[in-house]
Parts: sequence; C-alpha cells; structure tokens
Amino acid sequence: MKQLREGGFLIAKIHHLSGRILAKKIKEYELEEINPAQGRILFALWQKDGISIQELSKKTSLKKSTLTSMLDRLEDTGHLARIPSKEDRRKIIVKLTEKDKNLQNAYMQISKEMTELFYKGLTKKQIDNFEVYLRKIFENLAAFEKIESRVN
Repeated sequence: MKQLREGGFLIAKIHHLSGRILAKKIKEYELEEINPAQGRILFALWQKDGISIQELSKKTSLKKSTLTSMLDRLEDTGHLARIPSKEDRRKIIVKLTEKDKNLQNAYMQISKEMTELFYKGLTKKQIDNFEVYLRKIFENLAAFEKIESRVN
C-alpha cells in the first residue's frame, strides 16, 4: 500500500492555527485595526517602502485585484498612501505613512514571537533545510498557477 502524504494537509492546518495565534497576539498588543492579511502588506513595505503595486503584489503573492481592495482599506485608515510615479505616470507607488511607521516596532515584536514559536526545538540547520523545502513548494505552486492562468 502506497503511503499517503500529508504535506498540503499539514500546511493548511498550520496556516489556520498560526492565524488564530497571530490574531490573539495582535489583540494582546491592541493592534486590531490591522488584520493579518493587511499585516503582510505592511511587513513587505517595512522591508522596502515606496514600491510599485506590481512589486508589492509579487512580494505578498496577492493578486492585484485583492491587493487593490486591501490597499483601499489601508489608505482609508491612514496607514499608507498611493502616489503616482514621477518616472512613469502609469505606475503607482505605495508608501507608508507616519501612522504606520509607528506600528512597526509592535509588529516586529509579534513577528519575532511567532518565528520563535514556529522554530522552537529546531536546529539552525533544520530551519535552513525546512525553508529551502518551503521555497521549492512555493515555486512549484507559483509555476503551476502561472501555466494555468495562460491556459484559462
């Protein structure tokens, strides 16, 4: 009998459980105005502020339509601004506001706590290997989606 693999099932379970834990930590830090998905956008901008919507879409793996509606909400609450590019009028640049820059320390602390929780009991080599495997799985899925989008 062939062994049934559980990778996708386990990833889904980890995603849901970590989401619940992250939501609880966000509440503990009294940062509920930002949901975890919006936090992913802000995290990408903390890494590199003032990037195009297209680049932000790649960094967050969010489709432009989803990203646009999330950017609308973040802009409405004063966390970021969309500014026309000086080099290319067709391009929109996304920049953080001072309001959001002040939240960065709290979110970085939450991120640190989540990372420590994820990797508790693992060696550096195990973590490095695990992240290589996750990147490969992500690349496989992204390549499949890209091919499928051309077919449909």
